[in-house]
Amino acid sequence: MEFTQLSDLKKIVDQQAVKKRIVLCSAADEHALEAIKNAYEKGIITPVLVAKKEDLLACAKNLNFDLTDIECHFERDLPAIIKKSVSMITAQKADILMKGKLSTAELLSGVLNKEWGLKTRKFLSHYAIFEIPEYHKLLGITDVAFNIAPGLKEKVAIVKNAVDFSKRIGVVNPKIAAVAAVEMVNEKMSATTDAALLSIMQRRGQIKDCLIDGPLSFDNAISFESKKSKGLEGPVAGDADIILVPNIEAGNMLYKSFVFFANAKLCGIVLGAPFPIVLTSRADSKDTKYNSILLASAASNE
Repeated sequence: MEFTQLSDLKKIVDQQAVKKRIVLCSAADEHALEAIKNAYEKGIITPVLVAKKEDLLACAKNLNFDLTDIECHFERDLPAIIKKSVSMITAQKADILMKGKLSTAELLSGVLNKEWGLKTRKFLSHYAIFEIPEYHKLLGITDVAFNIAPGLKEKVAIVKNAVDFSKRIGVVNPKIAAVAAVEMVNEKMSATTDAALLSIMQRRGQIKDCLIDGPLSFDNAISFESKKSKGLEGPVAGDADIILVPNIEAGNMLYKSFVFFANAKLCGIVLGAPFPIVLTSRADSKDTKYNSILLASAASNE
């Protein structure tokens, strides 16, 4: 199926034979639980809630969320909640992990726990997809929320996570723009040297199943007019599918600029684990949370 707008995620999920089971870790968070309630009532997912009993019941009551037919697991404290949530995923009793009322660091420390988390350490990265009214197609950005200042080795892993994920949602051979402040290599600007090396690595087959160009300034990556004015050639400039940002500051500012200045719709998940991880924040809209659950469901389609 062609994936050209965020509404296509619903079509992808509707084709799945079985609804995905999503574990909401520390489920007594009104914002996250509301997103789960919304997706459940639309028939998207089967929720599994893990929390302290009194906290979850109070939260569900505030949302008018009837838990009669919902699978709930009650634990005594946060460490037990995290262990139960992650263990269900690693035991393949559920498909998706979602962050509730706990920090990202607390959740991911559980995911990476050697005893009951991932058996082998994986490189995790965040990936967001934007539907921007003024851009001619969906635009992915990575990493906007997880890796702070990745070096070349980490950027290779971030790209590979994004490419592998793109395949799972039907996006073949994505065009990746490694962006920097300028489009010329400057040895004093590591973003430009990393971008140039990534481009060479892709052309020589060290990074497969995508096209990488860089360094490109952001306008060169997404604007045909800018590409033409700079005399740039190649298929990526002006037509990027994915923006690889040099660091978390650049990614986070792009993310929020798209939302607040460009009225973008979006969704995002953490990649690299054998299962999708949904991280939503209180600042995210209801639509963003719903779309992120849809994205995770589509990504877990095997």
